[in-house]
Amino acid sequence: MHLQPTPPRQLPPQDMSGLDTQEQRAQQVTLAVGAVAGTVLVVLACLLGARLLF
Repeated sequence: MHLQPTPPRQLPPQDMSGLDTQEQRAQQVTLAVGAVAGTVLVVLACLLGARLLF
């Protein structure tokens, strides 16, 4: 006895302009987090270097 699976259902249509907007916002957030992390690392490196020199 073999069971036949039901055919796949139709997926809802995608909002391409909405997806593009969300992707742009996500990219901006990623760049902002990277900039903050980079700034923190530079400050910490400067503090460590100053401590080693003085």
